[in-house]
Amino acid sequence: MEQKQQHIRNFKESTRRLFQLYAVIPFSIVIVLFFIFTIINGRISLTQKTMEAANSISSSMSEVYRQYDEEINRMARSPVVLNYLTTHLGSDKVYSEFYDFNNRQQVKNIFHLVDTNGIFRASSESADALYNSFAFGNLINRISQRPDETLAEMNSFRYSHDRDTSYTFGKAIIKDKRTIGYLVYQLYESDMQKLLFKQNNEIAMITDEHHSIIATTSNVTKGSLNKFSPELNAQGQALLNGGAYYMYASRIPGTPIEVITLNSYKSEKYTYYTVSVFILAVSLLLWLIIHFLSNKMSARNSESIDKLILALAQLREGNFNGYVDIQTNDEFEILGDEYNVMLDRLKELMDKNKELSELRTIIEVKQLQSQFHPHFIFNVLETLRYAIKIDANQAQEIVMLLSRLLRYSIGNDRSVQLKDDMSYVRDYLKLQQIRFNERLEYRVTIAEETYPIYVPKLVLQPIIENAIKYGYQHQSHVLIDIRIQLADGKLLLEVCDNGPGMDEQSLQELRRMLDSPHNTTPHIGLYNVHRRLVLLYGEEAGIHINSTQGQGTCVTLTIPYETE
Repeated sequence: MEQKQQHIRNFKESTRRLFQLYAVIPFSIVIVLFFIFTIINGRISLTQKTMEAANSISSSMSEVYRQYDEEINRMARSPVVLNYLTTHLGSDKVYSEFYDFNNRQQVKNIFHLVDTNGIFRASSESADALYNSFAFGNLINRISQRPDETLAEMNSFRYSHDRDTSYTFGKAIIKDKRTIGYLVYQLYESDMQKLLFKQNNEIAMITDEHHSIIATTSNVTKGSLNKFSPELNAQGQALLNGGAYYMYASRIPGTPIEVITLNSYKSEKYTYYTVSVFILAVSLLLWLIIHFLSNKMSARNSESIDKLILALAQLREGNFNGYVDIQTNDEFEILGDEYNVMLDRLKELMDKNKELSELRTIIEVKQLQSQFHPHFIFNVLETLRYAIKIDANQAQEIVMLLSRLLRYSIGNDRSVQLKDDMSYVRDYLKLQQIRFNERLEYRVTIAEETYPIYVPKLVLQPIIENAIKYGYQHQSHVLIDIRIQLADGKLLLEVCDNGPGMDEQSLQELRRMLDSPHNTTPHIGLYNVHRRLVLLYGEEAGIHINSTQGQGTCVTLTIPYETE
């Protein structure tokens, strides 16, 4: 008893330790994978939000650039502007077109219309400070050097009330192939900065082809000469103000403008720290839970195993009623239920085995009675007697056929290849055809791939016997059609005759007889074949009968085929 108790304690301890081990291993793997996923997800999230911000800003700036480029070219060809520069009349129309366009823009601008003498003919802002501006003079000079092109460049001008512009569109106004003035749009820096502020993005800027900053959300990006030239570390990260940033640049197609977005890796490090603390706290909590559950599980499982061991000991002694009652709502309960099912199945199989043994004896007796039935032998010998007098060759054939039938019938094989059993069937039908002459006709159609399949010996003879026996009750000519084929992994053997058939009531009674576990009808041959197939191959096998009164009967045998 002490030894048994020690065994149980050892099993409980080993179960507890195994549970803890197998719980900790996957949990550790999950923790590592979760941490790796957090790192990868954080990096992807940082990259994604940086790229999305750049693409969003690029889309907005591309639209702004397109609208201004189209507008300055339209205004440079506008009859209102050409007439005003020529006649100095109609300034209200010029201002009306400008303000109509400017009021529709996200990024507002300052408008200047200057003639070739440097005189401001129209302006949306006081131009007094620009008359002697060297930078503005150079701007007009660059426009005049390329009168057929639109000038778009970064430059800064400060107006009253601290309103600064940071990007300029310029276009020469040409009439009769002669430059008569210049059109200038200067975009507000503050409005351009509004396009840069995107949610979940830290720093964004717009630069020209020379890396000069047009607008930015942070002055830490500005280097010497207002250019953006960050230092990069070995990992390709931008270093700004002592911090590392992920940087993404997007060139706006068809323009000299490039959008650059940056996001700091510092927030990613905070995420790692938070996740690490969370994982540590969860690990501690789960270890306490695992320790508690392992103790509970080992105690409960050892109780279930004791019940199973006791039941197996009873089974070993031949007690098939030793059921187990385990109600733990886990795999041990399933195991106990399956053990109980196994006991029922064992008893069922033993009953079936007993029935199969009894039925096999009955079948063997029935087969011997059928093959050596005095009436059948008498008919064959009577046919032989007349054949000896009339046709010696036919008499010799009858003797050979009967000899083969008798030799095949006395074999002890449980199952044979279909080709061998069908040779017996052909000999049997040939003997019957010699007896009935033209009154009996038969056809045999066999799929070639069915030849090597194994079937129960003499499985078709009782079916053919019935077809001949009942076929001649109300007619003088009988046609038997035998078809054998494979379908959906099953062997189908079909025997059809053109006999009188059965009415619906008789057919249903016959089908109920086949499905009954006990037969009390005279249809012994059909029932024995059907029950034999069900016991050997399961409920999917057996006999199925179709019959129409006045048209004949078809009996189909279904067998899950064997090749050995």
